[in-house]
Amino acid sequence: MKNIKQILTKKGHNPYFHQLTSLSRQNRNRLTPAEALVWNTLLKNRQSGFRFLRQKPITQFILDFYSPKLLLAIEIDGEYHQDIQKHDHNRDLMLSSLGIKTIRFSNDQVLNNLNQVAIEIKSAINLRCQEIKIKNCPFEGKCPAGTKGFTC
Repeated sequence: MKNIKQILTKKGHNPYFHQLTSLSRQNRNRLTPAEALVWNTLLKNRQSGFRFLRQKPITQFILDFYSPKLLLAIEIDGEYHQDIQKHDHNRDLMLSSLGIKTIRFSNDQVLNNLNQVAIEIKSAINLRCQEIKIKNCPFEGKCPAGTKGFTC
């Protein structure tokens, strides 16, 4: 993995194209039903134990959900993404080169099996805690008090 500090801006943020700011703001106001479900049920208000941002610009991409502490992106793919899987793979490789791990779920997975999505997100958070050596990961053994939406 590259030295993360070499990639970050002087203020410690991931670089991005500033033209994406207004588009990401519009996207935050127009979440898909699947994105809204994941946000409201699993990620909003640090329900996962970590801060997640919605529609976060990173380089030339806008990530559905992103945790800066975990360097973890969560993408919810609609039908549109079935036609651009190679593009998504290349995007994931580019993000990986920045130290960002991406996990993906389809709209159908979220809308029809939210409990399984919650389990997979919890597992990804645990794995990320180990990979980047975050102590006291909230899901080590049990869910933190007040965590909604997660089955531990």
